[in-house]
Amino acid sequence: MKRTLAVAAAVLMFALGALWLAAQRAGEDFAAPALTIYNQNFAVVRQPVALDLKPGVNEVRFADTTAYLEPDSVMLRDPLGRRQLRIYEQNFRNDPVSQELLLSVYEGKSIDFRVNDKIVSGKIIRSGYARRLYDPRNLYGGQYVQAGSGNQPIIEVDGHLQFGLPGQPLFPALGNDTILKPTLHWQLAADKPGPLQAELSYISGGFRWEADYNLVAPEPGVARAGVEESGDVVDIIGWVTIDNLSGKTFDHARVRLMAGDVNKIAPQMLAMGAAKAMMDRAEGALQPAVTERSFDEYHLYTLERAVTLRDHETKQVEFVRATGVRSQKLYVYDGANIDWNRYSGWSLENIRTDPGYGTQSNPKVWVMQELKNSAANHLGIALPRGRMRFYRRDQDGRLQFTGENMIDHTPAEETIRVYTGNAFDLVGERRRVNYQVDSARRTIDESFEIRLRNHKKEAVEVRAVEHLYRCQNWRVISKSDQYRKLDANQIEFPVTIPADGEVTITYAVHYTW
Repeated sequence: MKRTLAVAAAVLMFALGALWLAAQRAGEDFAAPALTIYNQNFAVVRQPVALDLKPGVNEVRFADTTAYLEPDSVMLRDPLGRRQLRIYEQNFRNDPVSQELLLSVYEGKSIDFRVNDKIVSGKIIRSGYARRLYDPRNLYGGQYVQAGSGNQPIIEVDGHLQFGLPGQPLFPALGNDTILKPTLHWQLAADKPGPLQAELSYISGGFRWEADYNLVAPEPGVARAGVEESGDVVDIIGWVTIDNLSGKTFDHARVRLMAGDVNKIAPQMLAMGAAKAMMDRAEGALQPAVTERSFDEYHLYTLERAVTLRDHETKQVEFVRATGVRSQKLYVYDGANIDWNRYSGWSLENIRTDPGYGTQSNPKVWVMQELKNSAANHLGIALPRGRMRFYRRDQDGRLQFTGENMIDHTPAEETIRVYTGNAFDLVGERRRVNYQVDSARRTIDESFEIRLRNHKKEAVEVRAVEHLYRCQNWRVISKSDQYRKLDANQIEFPVTIPADGEVTITYAVHYTW
């Protein structure tokens, strides 16, 4: 019996200790500001607010918000859930005091101006102040528009009007209604009076983040074991770039980055806890600066260290570093150069039977880089949308830029294919050699000739892509080379062109509708 009671007491003490530790950790977390920045130019801000509430309704002013706060997104609560708060009224002031604002306050009145060593009196006829108003058409972008003309001030001095200020304005003392920073003014009450470390959460514009990837390939002709002749083993470094244009500095903030196409923000996102690392790291390995996990339909990236994000500051943090990533260079020839502006407003039937449709030739051969975002290829994490830059070392070991493009959000185990430019020494030529339409039988027969020339000193493989675009029902009735069907309306001829050589591809297609 005594032993049972002792065990029960020990379990109870352990549970109480765990609850106390959790509360302490929660308190430490909520005591620091936190940001979840979305790649659609807005953020969820969470910051502590020290309150000392009296019985009844309290007048509280809080002047530590961003300039782009959305007032209707504000949530004020006790993060530990012990106290209930009720906001009876909220006002958001975002007209901090400035010389132009004070001039508008004293429009129609006279104030003193310092002109060199003299003081002169002048009546403010027009201040020229233009107030900033929020633009609801770009809600999450934090865009403001100017209300008012914003023209030069007009001052009357000694019975004469002049444009511009006669000197340095000397204003009377600030009134009680003047603010120095954007300010939230609450009338609120609580179920119990006393001090409280509350949590303020809101949505704000003025933030953005993006990912950048730098891929470095070895010098041309350097072979790597286990890599195809047309491939490389590249090194990848990924950066997260964060811009804070919110009008507020965040000291030692916990920062999270949300990747995905968010259409509506769930309220639960306003109180997200810190994300933890998903993958175990080998003992002695460096802790990554950014960890990633899935969150709902999106991916959440957490900066593992608290950072200070100053107003109008750009901060960069490394979040991907991988070596030995296999990448393959591809040459793609898409010879149909269609001017879609020409067919604006055309019906499908008119486009289908237009003899000139799809006959313009594109001479450029595209250069593509392809890699697998997999663990087996030393990657295998969700890669947010961003710019991917490619570099290659020349024979002297110097880095040379070889192209860049954007990638979309890419889950793990997916393939990334990026267009980086046009090949200098490869030329394509495409021409139609036959075209017949039988409107009564609703058929079209069309044939093409594709010439690919290689002026390099080594053989290359080119994939010639053809769009069977006249209608859904088609059949290739003759061909010079084997092709692969890419989708319902695209085929691809992979051909190898010898050094300083030329390859000709021919095919004929029969359409019915």
